[in-house]
Amino acid sequence: MSLLVTGSIGIDTVRTPFGYNKDCVGGSAVHFTMGAGLFTEVKFLGVAGEDFNFNLKELFGDRKVDLEGLEIRKGSKTFRWSGSYEGDMNSAHTDAVELNVLTENPPQMPAGYRDCGYVFLANTAPSLQIQLLDQLNNPSFVAADTMNHWIIAANDDLRELLRRIDMLVINEGEAKLLTGQCNLVTAAKNILDMGPQVVIVKKGEHGSIMYNANGDSFLLPAYPTAIVIDPTGAGDSFAGGVMGYLASAGRVDVVSLRNAMVYGTVVASFTIGDFSIYGIKNATRQAIDERFDQLRKVTQF
Repeated sequence: MSLLVTGSIGIDTVRTPFGYNKDCVGGSAVHFTMGAGLFTEVKFLGVAGEDFNFNLKELFGDRKVDLEGLEIRKGSKTFRWSGSYEGDMNSAHTDAVELNVLTENPPQMPAGYRDCGYVFLANTAPSLQIQLLDQLNNPSFVAADTMNHWIIAANDDLRELLRRIDMLVINEGEAKLLTGQCNLVTAAKNILDMGPQVVIVKKGEHGSIMYNANGDSFLLPAYPTAIVIDPTGAGDSFAGGVMGYLASAGRVDVVSLRNAMVYGTVVASFTIGDFSIYGIKNATRQAIDERFDQLRKVTQF
């Protein structure tokens, strides 16, 4: 089924123990699409400023991406983020952020996007996520991401969003902040009480965990990767792998959710292998499937 993503397009500057990458392409929607485009066609909805000099069509390569919803807005500046990683690189330190075009009106949604069955509202202001959700015609499955800033600064809007979506993808720290719970299992179950039928909690190098409203759960380790160059976008590409697989399967049940999480984990393992999008850009579906099989083997007992 068709898959729509809406979220940020960014220009990132990243420092890790492996180097410094200035003014590279980033943004939640971009990283998501790099992952999801390995499984299905993605309808891309996002806005950048006139300072955005990257050719997304070229960067997405042979992935099937509909860019009718891409707006390069004259007179505006692109969202910018600068961050650094140290030690185990499980979390980023934000050195600077400029919201720029993300504080303005969202992009116009093309008529052909309104009937998408699967929708991912990548990380941006919950009010904008709700506004875009209002423009859709009864999607089958809606998932969303968020971050600490919105949990604190836009909690009411976020709570409204949670009542209207089917799945929330969130990291461990955000889950605990949102619920006020120190225990991750309790936090996940509290999130289900807020509205979503499924919650996936990302745990960085420790993998991910899924709970649903039927009482099913699934715990998955990360793909064993020896070298992490740049974790930026790994969570977004994880979500892209999850939603891309679900849209290609055309169903959301326990088995498909488990497979989707494995694919998301594998996609993220490629993303962290280089700066920006270049770790996942050259990954093929064959390489993804090979790592899927390897991860399945090492988790069987």
